[in-house]
Amino acid sequence: LVFLKAPESEELIELCYFPNSGPVQVQEDLTHLAFIVDSLEAFGQHLESIGETFSDGPTMKPDGSGGFAFVDAPEGYEVELIERRQ
Repeated sequence: LVFLKAPESEELIELCYFPNSGPVQVQEDLTHLAFIVDSLEAFGQHLESIGETFSDGPTMKPDGSGGFAFVDAPEGYEVELIERRQ
C-alpha cells in the first residue's frame, strides 16, 4: 500500500498491490477518482452554469455531516465528489 502526494498539495493517490491475493474480480464502478469539494450545492450550480448535471446524487447524510455525488467525465469515467462538513 502506497500513498503518493505531490509537493505543495494535500491530495493523495492510493496505490494497492497484493500479489498473493490471486485473481480479483472488481465490479466496474468500484475503482474511480474521488475529490473533496467545499459544497456539493455550489458545485451543482457550477455544473448547471456549464450545461451539465450530476449523474447521481447528491446524497446528503442525515446527520448533516456532508454527502456525495457523481459526475461523468467526457469519456464516461465516473468521478465522485465528497462534501465533508465539520
